[in-house]
Amino acid sequence: MSEIRINVVGAGRVGKTLISLLDTIDSCSIQDVLSTSSQSAHEAVKLSSAGRVASGYADMRPADLWIISVPDTQISAVAHGLKKIWVDREPPGEPQVAFHCSGYLPAQQLEPLRSLNWHLASVHPVMSFADPQAAAEQFKEALCGLEGDEMATAFIQPLLEKLGAKCFPIRSENKSLYHAAAVISNNFTVVLQAIAREAWAEAGVADEIARKLNAGLLNSTVENIDLLGPQDALTGPAARGDEEVVTRQGTDVAAWHPAAGEIYIQLSTLARKLKVCGSTRQT
Repeated sequence: MSEIRINVVGAGRVGKTLISLLDTIDSCSIQDVLSTSSQSAHEAVKLSSAGRVASGYADMRPADLWIISVPDTQISAVAHGLKKIWVDREPPGEPQVAFHCSGYLPAQQLEPLRSLNWHLASVHPVMSFADPQAAAEQFKEALCGLEGDEMATAFIQPLLEKLGAKCFPIRSENKSLYHAAAVISNNFTVVLQAIAREAWAEAGVADEIARKLNAGLLNSTVENIDLLGPQDALTGPAARGDEEVVTRQGTDVAAWHPAAGEIYIQLSTLARKLKVCGSTRQT
């Protein structure tokens, strides 16, 4: 295939980032861009050398690759919408490939398109897309979770690798757990840091010092986990088996912040299991 024609449905931050990156590959051509926001679609097209704004599904031409970069709740509707338009059209020749960018939903969310003989996948770059320009720069080192039809992943992976990303496979049946792991690793860490900051403030620690404490402990924890693994990196009263401290401290935290006190006790229990057994799931 001399040129890979790409259509994009959804021109938000993820869509814009992928458009700007794929347009740098000589063998790729951004073709049609459709978005619920006309402004976003026009902004996305400006990032490409040949793209155009489509007025609807019927206005989109056959493509080799379809990128569905819409919110999770809209993926199925997009798949049904495309099927409705394409089911009565003449097959374009080579089967088309489509992927969505949800970290939670598997490629099966695009199932309506399978009746058109399309190959389906999901691509989840494990990174922040808060700023498309920054995301485009960070994508060169991004880890991308990839799952779906073998032919689809085989088609998509070389393109992502040309952009500098490193792909890894995900089991389709465990996609929800995969995404939960990302939430626990990232989002919940932020929540725990916020609770820690609030607790330090309650203890009279100045905000400037609390920020430094957060950063120092978090950075050293990341380094130790990477170097030693979770079990050997774990320290603290639960890891030492100091049940009296865990119990009394849990009570103190609960008196100050009931939800945080419950989290403290539950995580202390898991911490002890991890230190003793090497797994938080051991009983």
